[in-house]
Amino acid sequence: MPVPDLAVSLGRLSLRNPILTASGTFGYAREMQSLVDFSQLGGILPKTITKAARPGNRPWRTVETSAGLLNSIGLDNDGLAAFLDHHWPYLQTLPTAVVVSIAGSTHDEFVEMAAALSDQPNLAAIELNISCPNVAHGVDYGADPALCFKLVSAVRERCRVPVLAKLTPNVTRIVDIAKAATDGGADALCLVNTVLGMAVNWRKRQPMLGNIVGGLSGPAIKPIALRCVYQVAQAVKTPIIGIGGIATIDDVMEYLVTGATAVQIGTANYYDPTVTTKLVAALPSALAELGATSVREIVGTLKLPGK
Repeated sequence: MPVPDLAVSLGRLSLRNPILTASGTFGYAREMQSLVDFSQLGGILPKTITKAARPGNRPWRTVETSAGLLNSIGLDNDGLAAFLDHHWPYLQTLPTAVVVSIAGSTHDEFVEMAAALSDQPNLAAIELNISCPNVAHGVDYGADPALCFKLVSAVRERCRVPVLAKLTPNVTRIVDIAKAATDGGADALCLVNTVLGMAVNWRKRQPMLGNIVGGLSGPAIKPIALRCVYQVAQAVKTPIIGIGGIATIDDVMEYLVTGATAVQIGTANYYDPTVTTKLVAALPSALAELGATSVREIVGTLKLPGK
């Protein structure tokens, strides 16, 4: 059996394999350097950054649930200038694609941040986090097709690197948002961010998160995320990065055959920091089971009933 080709392309973004880390779950990579061989990964997404520093939401910020994790971090970070001064010099040296996730409180902030990052050496792509449920206006540009189109197209015009749009499942029709991002020029769509939820301590009669509601990630949301990937893959030709509840090679393969070209691993990093490299190692055998010699052969090959 020949060595399988694990390389994938997402518009203008080429990766050595389809396994990436999800922003907010891998720190700024430095924290993981003693545990993970970065050269084995398709790519890394550091924690989402904003233009100005943010202290984040009041505690508690995370709550474990029976099938996942609720978080309401609130985009806690030191801001763009600090990121460029303290984190980017290290990140740009890593032997894998580094995609920077950004979030703006206004249209202009998104565009300004993308333009400032665009000329940084070795930047592989920018991910627009237009889907964070834990901050004010965090989903505005991911819930309104017109705003989404306007933002993506403006960033694409000012940005020389590939642009990825990370979408929220907390909308009535995610396909409408995906089409708007596609029309705006997104190189790829990241599906999905966390699902809005909450946890309650009934004895104290209090919400368990300081922000009351937060974003649910982990195994509980995988069926929702898979549904979103399927619906969007049927509607647009833009490459998709699947996100949500991925921890095993079976999870990865489910996303790929459903229509994702790559995947991001999030919550699983917390309890197994080496999970990403394990998934890369397991991918050739999984492809061989399907008689495939490349990842590209299996993307979107789901066999539908009656067809």
